[in-house]
Amino acid sequence: MDIFSRLSDAEARYNDINAQLSSGEMAGNSDEISKLLKEQGELDPIVSAYNEYKSFRESEREAKEIIENEKDKEIVELAKEEYAEAGKEIERLEQELKLLLLPKDPLDDKNIILEIRAGAGGDEAALFASSLFRMYSRFAERHGWNTELLSVDETGLGGIKEVEFMIKGKSAYSILKHESGVHRVQRVPETESGGRIHTSTVTVAVMPEAEEVDVNIDEKDYRIDVMRASGNGGQCVNTTDSAVRLTHYPTGIVIYSQTEKSQIQNKAKAFALLRAKLYDLEIQKQHEELAGNRKSQVGTGDRSEKIRTYNFPQGRVTDHRLKLTLYKIDAVMDGEIDEITDALIAADRAAALAGETD
Repeated sequence: MDIFSRLSDAEARYNDINAQLSSGEMAGNSDEISKLLKEQGELDPIVSAYNEYKSFRESEREAKEIIENEKDKEIVELAKEEYAEAGKEIERLEQELKLLLLPKDPLDDKNIILEIRAGAGGDEAALFASSLFRMYSRFAERHGWNTELLSVDETGLGGIKEVEFMIKGKSAYSILKHESGVHRVQRVPETESGGRIHTSTVTVAVMPEAEEVDVNIDEKDYRIDVMRASGNGGQCVNTTDSAVRLTHYPTGIVIYSQTEKSQIQNKAKAFALLRAKLYDLEIQKQHEELAGNRKSQVGTGDRSEKIRTYNFPQGRVTDHRLKLTLYKIDAVMDGEIDEITDALIAADRAAALAGETD
C-alpha cells in the first residue's frame, strides 16, 4: 500500500472516530471511549499534516494555473513565488508524513526500569555509576517524570555498585531506550596524586516496565527469602525482617530489595524488577533473531557496546554512534542530555525510513 492510500485510510478512520465520539452512542462505556480517544490522539498529527499537505498541493495547483494562463507579468511573478514556496512545504510535509507513518514501537509508551552497574575501574567506576544515577534522575525531573528507587547497592564511599530505579512518564521508553550500553569515563581521581587520567566503565540497561499480563512467573520457578535490612558496614536500617531476596531458578536472576520499611512493598518492587528483567531478556532475544536487519536501530543493540565517553579533563562528552561531541560536560552530568537523546531518536527514524524505502 502506498503512502497516500495509508493517509486516506488514516483520515477516514479519524473521521469515523470523531463521528462515534460525537454521536453519544458511547455514553457510559468509559473503556471504549478511552480506547477511541487514544487512537484519535495517535492519528491527530498524521491527519493534521495530511490536511496541511493537501492545502499546499491546492495552492501549488492554483499557482501553476495562473503561471500558465495569466498575461500580467507581475501576477505571474507572484504566482511563481507562491509555486516555489508551496513546493518546499510539500517536500517538507512528505518527509514528515513518511516519518509519522513509520511503524511505532509498541513499547514506546511504557515506563522504564533503568539499571546502572559499575564495571571496570573499582571505586572510580562506582563513583561514576552514582554520577549517572544523578544525571538520569535530573533528566527525569526536567521532563516532569517521577522516579522510584527499586534497589541499590552502595559502596559507602559515595559510590554505587548497582542501582535499579523506575522512571514513570510520557514516552519515557521511546526517549531513553537508546541509553543502553557501556558508558566510559576518563578523569583524574581525587586520590590520584600524580594527576594521571583513569578510565572506568559503567553499564546501563533500559528496560520497559512489564505488567503481569506481559510476563507469566510460575510459583515453582522462584523462592522468596526475607531478612533484616542493613546499611553500609552492617548498620541496621530497621529492626524488622523487611528486606526481600527473590531468586528466579530458570534464569539465575537474584534480586534483593530493601528500600522500603514494609516487606510487602519490597516484595512488590522485587517482582516488578524481575518482570522487567524477564521481559527484557525476551526483547533481547528478539533483537538477536533480527540481527541481520538492524536498519531501524541505532547501533547494534548490544549491551556490551561502548556507546559514550565522558572525558572530564577535556570537558567533552562523545556519543560514538552519532559521532557527536559536546563540550559541556557539567551540563550533561546535570541531566541536560536532550541534545543527545533527540539526535539518537532522529538517527533511528532516519535509519528506519531508509529501511522502508529500500
